[in-house]
Amino acid sequence: MNPDLSRPRPAGGEEHPLLAPFAERELPAGRHQFLKERLMAQIHEDLRATDAAATATATPTARAGRARNPFLRRAVLVPAAALALAGALAVGFLSYAERGAPDGPGSTLATGPALTTRIGAADPKGTPQLLDRISLASFSASGPAVRPDQFIYIGSRTATTYVKTVGDKSTLVSEELHMRHQWNSPDGTKGWLIEPGNTGPKGVTLAGTDEKGNARTPYLNAPTYDYLATLPTDPDVLLRRIYEETKGMGNGPDQEAFTTIGDLLRASYPPAELTAALYKAAAKIPGVVTVDDAVDAAGRTGIAVARLDERSGQREEWIFDRGTLAFLGERSVQVRGEAGEQGLIKPGTVVFTSAVVNRTVVDRMKELPPEAR
Repeated sequence: MNPDLSRPRPAGGEEHPLLAPFAERELPAGRHQFLKERLMAQIHEDLRATDAAATATATPTARAGRARNPFLRRAVLVPAAALALAGALAVGFLSYAERGAPDGPGSTLATGPALTTRIGAADPKGTPQLLDRISLASFSASGPAVRPDQFIYIGSRTATTYVKTVGDKSTLVSEELHMRHQWNSPDGTKGWLIEPGNTGPKGVTLAGTDEKGNARTPYLNAPTYDYLATLPTDPDVLLRRIYEETKGMGNGPDQEAFTTIGDLLRASYPPAELTAALYKAAAKIPGVVTVDDAVDAAGRTGIAVARLDERSGQREEWIFDRGTLAFLGERSVQVRGEAGEQGLIKPGTVVFTSAVVNRTVVDRMKELPPEAR
């Protein structure tokens, strides 16, 4: 999916809303990260507009500027140039946006103690065979085809854990597990998102164009259904393309390839042939293991295919039903070392969790399938 993350301009011809006076105060829970993601996405689109002609010959360092769509994943990768620009704009942007959070004054999304879990045992043996079985199961259980006039609906239950600082005190908190509803047209030109803490009760549009009025160009980390339909379904060719297009991003090429595939499996609607190829491609990534026990954000237990990020110490786990091998969700668990401010993220902390509750095709935007009502 390729949502428009730019904030609509206020009525009345305000030319520079990002430069509003700064009011110093603590941001509501989770808002700093969300607003940073929106800013980074806007910067990313600006960079793409100027870099398009040079992409083919860019060095690996230059290609590192392609950011992950923040609506696919909370952790955003940004180039050094974008960080510098963010430093210049962040104060004005945050003060402008926080005049009223999307849910009203402040955020209505509650937080509580950090989510924790038992760290499941990992075993590399048999993982390629398991992914081959998952690939076959996914192809036989594929969803309906999508017409151009229809919308892809994904309903997921999710939460993020982060360090919250008030004054001089920092604590580790987790968002309240909440439902996220997203609709996208196959071509990505129309879309809608409703998520507590990130949007108001009525949600926000994901439609729009870039600053020149052109349709946004989809890519691996911000795909549309139509774009996914053009990707190769030969696992070797597909994996090679993933490595090429994510070169220089993330914490190493293998981890970034695994994360990219996970994002596509969780937050998009790949055609059946592509879904099967993604699983087979994942089996070829070094370091992929099987985890004996994992629980998704909806409380469903299953078996996981996972990979440890050696830099962060977090293990990304794709969770599957033991019987049907259907994809249930994804989570990131701190399994090694300590992370976060003051090392508050200890082993066993669930840093991110998401369960796909419903993924289907509907006829109208903001229409909920019967089972989700």
